[in-house]
Amino acid sequence: MKITGTLVNYFFHCKRQCWLHGNRVNLEDNSELVQIGKQLHKIKSEKSKSGEVAIDSIKIDRINGEYLIEYKKSDADIKAASWQVLYYLLVLKRKGIDKKGKLICMEKNKEVKKVFEIVLTKSVESILVNLEEEIKEFIMTKDIPPFEYEPKCRKCAYYSYCVI
Repeated sequence: MKITGTLVNYFFHCKRQCWLHGNRVNLEDNSELVQIGKQLHKIKSEKSKSGEVAIDSIKIDRINGEYLIEYKKSDADIKAASWQVLYYLLVLKRKGIDKKGKLICMEKNKEVKKVFEIVLTKSVESILVNLEEEIKEFIMTKDIPPFEYEPKCRKCAYYSYCVI
């Protein structure tokens, strides 16, 4: 199984979402919020000379000079998004490409974007290597993690699946 940036993000955001996505239960195509995020990515790609870059099992929104850039619709879960960027930086490093990361949150109805700079350190690299194995083992478990309601669940593409 190939680990993707989305799986890394979901592992930190919601273990149940990670397990479902990793086991190919994909409900995101029906989610209005996911579609909004995809449209924001599309608009950003059309405005820039360099669009999305696919390498192995990851899709990087943009590479510009010394930075790998990931766009998010909001800053609702910076921790999960940051780990996703760190994973992308690790994949690039394995290919001999050293970059820093930028996480750009395009908050709707806000003039100023939030920008977070992310740097891959040796200690984080070590954590990510272990995390890859942990996510693979987690997804291969036969039992779906139990649903535990949190306010963030209302905006999740899997909300109906988990609640019903």
